[in-house]
Amino acid sequence: MIDEEKVRQAVILFLEGIGENSEREGLKETPGRVARACKEIFGGYDGDPKKVLLKRFDSSASGLVIEKDIQFYSMCEHHLLPFCGKVAVGYVPNGKVVGLSKLARLVNVFARRAQIQENFTEQIADALMENLDAKGVIVHVQAEHMCMSMRGVNRPGTLTSTLSHRGILSQDKSLRDEFFERIKL
Repeated sequence: MIDEEKVRQAVILFLEGIGENSEREGLKETPGRVARACKEIFGGYDGDPKKVLLKRFDSSASGLVIEKDIQFYSMCEHHLLPFCGKVAVGYVPNGKVVGLSKLARLVNVFARRAQIQENFTEQIADALMENLDAKGVIVHVQAEHMCMSMRGVNRPGTLTSTLSHRGILSQDKSLRDEFFERIKL
């Protein structure tokens, strides 16, 4: 999906636009490096949540399954600056569970796109509900945005928290409370 040549040309124009010489020694190879980096940084567009969550296992588990502290890096679609932080995912199985690494892989599918944190949180919750057949899902994201930390209001360390829940976790406050108690540990 990434057109490396277009990215390379855009970086050359960008460097010229900020008053740099794209041919100087330190910058000569930068357009190509950025183009290659974009394949990884924006690689989530090629990811398919359904494929990530395809492999499931039968389970009689009926309690809340939680994976927390899933680190991620994403790019703000407004300034093309990074935001990064941690995701906690919880779900109540409905006869099937997914391998734990799949939850972290799912986070990466959506993190590696240009977007806003609010949508990122919703996308993870929707993908889990649509592809896992869970009784309920909850997703909590906490992140620092470089568009706030290094420019604009210049407030490093400020964290933004977003939350999304579906199914039984939307209806049962005690389950949501249990989720937050367990992710504090």
